[in-house]
Amino acid sequence: MALNASFAKKTFHFNFRARTSRGSMFERDSWFLKMAEEGREQPYGIGEAGPLPGLSVELDDQFEVELGRFVKLFNDAQFESEQFTGSDLAKNEQLLSKKLIDIRNYPSILFAFETALLDLIGGGKKVLFKNSFTSGGPIDINGLIWMSGLDMTLQQIEIKIQEGFNCIKLKVGGLDFEKECDILQYVRRKYFKKDISVRLDANGAFKSEEAMFKLHQLSRFDIHSIEQPIKPGMPELADFCKKSPIPIALDEELIGIHTLAKKKELLEKLRPNFIVLKPSLHGGLSGSQEWIDVAEAMGIGWWMTSALESNIGLNAIAQFTAQFTNPLHQGLGTGMIYEDNIESPLEVKDGKLGLKTGQNWGNIHFS
Repeated sequence: MALNASFAKKTFHFNFRARTSRGSMFERDSWFLKMAEEGREQPYGIGEAGPLPGLSVELDDQFEVELGRFVKLFNDAQFESEQFTGSDLAKNEQLLSKKLIDIRNYPSILFAFETALLDLIGGGKKVLFKNSFTSGGPIDINGLIWMSGLDMTLQQIEIKIQEGFNCIKLKVGGLDFEKECDILQYVRRKYFKKDISVRLDANGAFKSEEAMFKLHQLSRFDIHSIEQPIKPGMPELADFCKKSPIPIALDEELIGIHTLAKKKELLEKLRPNFIVLKPSLHGGLSGSQEWIDVAEAMGIGWWMTSALESNIGLNAIAQFTAQFTNPLHQGLGTGMIYEDNIESPLEVKDGKLGLKTGQNWGNIHFS
């Protein structure tokens, strides 16, 4: 029986002032893809397309039009669920791409189609993969410290450590640099008896001529890694990856690179210590799988993170992450940032993301 897709838009509202290097966010939109066999209401799979403002190259005033175009192409193709598999992501993507010709250029939409298919294959129970996470095993995550003033930043750090996080991630480049160093010095002095791993994310904020000096200054504080110290595409980045006293992780640098050959070319050229993957930005599940395969073959570490998706997207990313053996902390703790998030069994406890037993998922209402 042929599959049929439809979509609905939902706006989520932050329960705090979400300040980023690209400005403050008070709300964000997601589009939810529903997939079922034609003529049947149940079961159905659901996937989330949540392009991130300021980063997603696909997000413009035509995004919803493009999503509608892909939905029509999918429905016209008369796909059947038996054509897809829950284990071969590359095969699923290839089947989709034959009819949805340029869907690789729309990673959040590809992510929505991939995850809706996997959910449907699993019986519409929001179990995309059967692994340690869906069996109750939690995932170690970092505690994200949002950009804010000095006092608020210190308060957030205190709360995260009290909540049991032993890895925290701080944004740098948004405050005065000396104040940022003071924050890091405070963390190291106050929690010197605790094994706290500190990650930094510059979001490309450092100017090339000052970046190496700042990296050396920051290295005094025993930093695990720093994401994207300078803007993407800068010719100096390869040299920074080679000479930086702090291991460099790349994130924005990977956006817009969709072919396996280009992924290999980029990582061979830059040789970062780590890459940071967001399926909604970096090619959906299949594209992220490619990045992981290439990185691991080169001895490059990686971790997964969400792109402020709702609990639907976060659940899919967490389950996908658990398919791999990765000892690093993942960036998956954003489920509590919306006052009107979708009810879910996802739970952050003791610095880990897990699934609570006995709690059901809330519904997305489609018109």
